[in-house]
Amino acid sequence: MNNSVYINRFSAFFPNKPVGNDNMEKFIGLINDKSLLAKRLILGKNGIKNRYYAIDECGRTTHTNVEMAANAVRGLMDKDFDLSEIDLLSCGTASPEQIIPSHGALVHGKLKGSRNIPVVSFAGSCCTGMQALKYAFFSILAGDARNVACVASERLSAWITARYFEKESELIDRLGNKPVLAFEKEFLRWMLSDGSVALLIQNKPRTEGLSYRIEWIELVSYANEVDTCMYAGGEKDEKGDLKGWAQFPETEWLSRSLFSLKQDTKLLEEHIVKLGRRFLGEIVTKRHFNLSSVDWFLPHLSSMYFEEKIRREMEVYGYDIPREKWFVNLPETGNIASASAFAMLEALDRSGRAKRGDTILLMVPESARFSYACALLTVC
Repeated sequence: MNNSVYINRFSAFFPNKPVGNDNMEKFIGLINDKSLLAKRLILGKNGIKNRYYAIDECGRTTHTNVEMAANAVRGLMDKDFDLSEIDLLSCGTASPEQIIPSHGALVHGKLKGSRNIPVVSFAGSCCTGMQALKYAFFSILAGDARNVACVASERLSAWITARYFEKESELIDRLGNKPVLAFEKEFLRWMLSDGSVALLIQNKPRTEGLSYRIEWIELVSYANEVDTCMYAGGEKDEKGDLKGWAQFPETEWLSRSLFSLKQDTKLLEEHIVKLGRRFLGEIVTKRHFNLSSVDWFLPHLSSMYFEEKIRREMEVYGYDIPREKWFVNLPETGNIASASAFAMLEALDRSGRAKRGDTILLMVPESARFSYACALLTVC
C-alpha cells in the first residue's frame, strides 16, 4: 500500500479563442428583448471578463465534451511518458452529451494508444471533478494504480444557447430589485464556460519541478436536508419534488423546457454559503485542521457575487483566510463547473507563485442538491 499520492502534471484545454463580454450573444444568442438588460446587470455582479465556447458564431459545435477531455489527457504526455503507461482513467463532468455509454468510456475510446484499463465516470455537477480525484487518490493509496489520468471537462455551451430557453420576461423585469432572481436561467447563461483540465496522479513525486501531495479529500452531501436547487432534465412539481424527464410524455419535453438548465434562486441564496461554512467547520473539527496554516485558498466561485458573502460568513465563525491568500481565476476562464478547481490549481502552478512547503486548500460547492468538496495539498 502506498503512503503518499502526488499530482505531478497538469494539462488544460480550452476551445477556440476567449470570448469577451461584448461578443457573448454572437455565440449563445438572446432569449428575448430583455436579455441585454439581464446581461449587463449579471455581468456587473459576476465579475467574469472572458469565457470559452466549443461552438462558433453560427452555433456549430467545434469540439465535443469527449474531445476536449481527451485533448487534455493527451496533453499530459511527453517523450518520457505516454498513454500506454496510464493504468486508470478517472473522469468527471456536469455536461455529458449522451446518457449511455458513460462519458469516461467515450473519453477512453478517443485515447488511441492507451491500454485496456479501468475507467470510472462521475456525472453530476461541480463536485464531479473532485469525486474523480478522490477515486484516483484512493486507487493509488490502495496500490491498485500507479499512474492515473484524472480529467474534468465541460461543454456547457450546449445547455445555454437561446433556442433552449422559454421567454421569461417577468423574471428579467425584477432584476433591478434583486439581482439573484436572474440566476434561474439568465444568470447561468452569462457565466458558464467550456473547457477541460487533466491531472497526472502518481505514487511518487516528480524528480524535477513541483509536485502536489494530496493530504486528504473530503466530500459531503446535504441532500437529506435541502431540496434540489439546480437541475436539468426534469421539472419540480407542486410539492417541490423533482420529476425526471422519463415521467413526462415526449410531447412535453420541449414545451416544458425539460432539458434547459434551471436554478432555484431562493434555495441558492439561503443555503450555498451557509452550508459551505458548516462543511468547513466540520472538516476543521474532524481533521484538527488550522485554517491559519493555509498558504493558498482556491474556492470554486460560480460568480464573484459570492466572494464577499463567503468571506463575511467565514469571518463571523472565526474561519478567516486573508484575501491575499485567495487564488481565483473565474474572471479569466468563466465558470467551468467540474473543471474549475483543476483550472485554478493549474493556473497557480503555471504562475510560479506556489513554493515548496506551501499548503493549498481547494473548496468546491455544488448547488444542485448542495454537495461540497475540499482537498488539502502540500507543495513538494
